[in-house]
Amino acid sequence: MDQTYFSAKVEKRVSAIHGRGLFAREPIARGEVVVVKGGYVMTRSQRDDVARELGPAEIQITEDLHIGPITPEQREGGMMHLNHSCEPNLGLQGQIVFVAMRDIAEGAELTIDYAMTDDEPYEMPCDCGAETCRGVITGYDWRQPILQRKYDGYFSWFIQRRLDRTGSGDA
Repeated sequence: MDQTYFSAKVEKRVSAIHGRGLFAREPIARGEVVVVKGGYVMTRSQRDDVARELGPAEIQITEDLHIGPITPEQREGGMMHLNHSCEPNLGLQGQIVFVAMRDIAEGAELTIDYAMTDDEPYEMPCDCGAETCRGVITGYDWRQPILQRKYDGYFSWFIQRRLDRTGSGDA
């Protein structure tokens, strides 16, 4: 049994963005639950140990906790294969539930903006192909006011809570 829930309306396949991706097999309505991330809850230190063997397979769910697979056998069943896009069609409700931010057509790749979930020091090139592509993605992009407005209500709970409390994310 997979650790992560996938709607029957999606499938994993080769992505033009990166590696494998998740795609709509049929239309998905705005607000519909598409993926629920499963796995084991790990501290940052435990996540770092697991990542040495599995690579990135988890998501951040609080300031210091992550959720994901912990063994090679669990990796595929725990992977969401949600690639980053600067114009995503999925957002979060809470910490692990991914929902459609708008109606999604059959065949579309399902994507998130890592700004919705990440609060850690990293930088990576972005070649998502969106008109609004930032070119470089960082673990602190959620701090950008333009993204705060764009994704209001779709950030991971721990980030959204900061934004709601302070109005700027400076918690």
